[in-house]
Amino acid sequence: MKHLTSKLLLGSAIALMASTTAVAHGTDMSERLATIKTMFDADSVVAGPEVVDCTLSGGTETQCFSITLKNSLAADEMGPWCPGNISDTADEGGIWVRDGTQYDVDGAFIENLATFYDDPEWQLFDEDTGKVHVTDTRAACDQAARPDVAEEYNNYCVECRTEYMEEVVETTYVLPLVPVARQDEATGRTPGTPGPRGIAFNGVRFDAAAPQDAILAAHTLAPFDDCGGHVNLHVGYHYHGANGCSPKQEKAEADAPMIGFAMDGYPILAKLTGDDAEKAELDACSGHVAVGIGYHYHGNSAEKNEILGCFKGEIGCALDSPDAVCKADERPAGGPPESGPEGQKPHDEA
Repeated sequence: MKHLTSKLLLGSAIALMASTTAVAHGTDMSERLATIKTMFDADSVVAGPEVVDCTLSGGTETQCFSITLKNSLAADEMGPWCPGNISDTADEGGIWVRDGTQYDVDGAFIENLATFYDDPEWQLFDEDTGKVHVTDTRAACDQAARPDVAEEYNNYCVECRTEYMEEVVETTYVLPLVPVARQDEATGRTPGTPGPRGIAFNGVRFDAAAPQDAILAAHTLAPFDDCGGHVNLHVGYHYHGANGCSPKQEKAEADAPMIGFAMDGYPILAKLTGDDAEKAELDACSGHVAVGIGYHYHGNSAEKNEILGCFKGEIGCALDSPDAVCKADERPAGGPPESGPEGQKPHDEA
């Protein structure tokens, strides 16, 4: 189901966040924090924002804003993911991506997987009834939605739901108030590396690429919904692309609405299409510089399975505790050291 999007007039906030001038203090700082807070859906903000000292991934010691967020979406604003039968239409399933192309996961797609991947081992449905094998319990989700898929869940359509989770995930994001450009390209996140890429204004995180090699090796499918999101038991609902469903902030000078912040503090704007995309000359990180707003990204949609190509700046932290101190140079993935693919913890801790 498509998420409802809200468009709010942002004024000068994008330019404010993209600024490379010194961090302000006093009243200016209070105004900056107030502006940041208004950018997020009120229901998604657990605490903050507040100014904290932080160490970024490149070792830069600076000031960050800390904000604790939760996913505020209702259950009916997520999904669907897996069709129940090979007779189901696209309205009853999500999407899958391959080689930069997005496909509807309808019943016919499930039925045709052996041909699609040129592999006769694919068999996600009962040949007699047409019923699709779906992970429809918490235990099944836990065993299938992991890099080391349990053998009994090979040839399943993997679908997890937020109601399977024991509690709502709250994450504290610590991002630089003034982005710091990376000096060493080797410190940048590369596609496929675990960890969050950024945060949307509804509290949903933009995550790293889904580990398709591990998923496909078990002959499983883990569809996104039409918004480019799905659920795991450790992160909750998260996006693997920007499909136009999250809230937007409009700014007259910008070449697209703003949809969130990257982990390095630079703004993420909506995807450019057509002539606008060709003229933009985006760099490898999916960003560029524009007059009035400075450097910013344009998020890729879900068919790329990677909202950003890399990070232009030094990244901050995604923390499990609001009291933790951000030392991103000790957290190469920008999150807890124990995090694995899809934000999941090791098998024996899950």
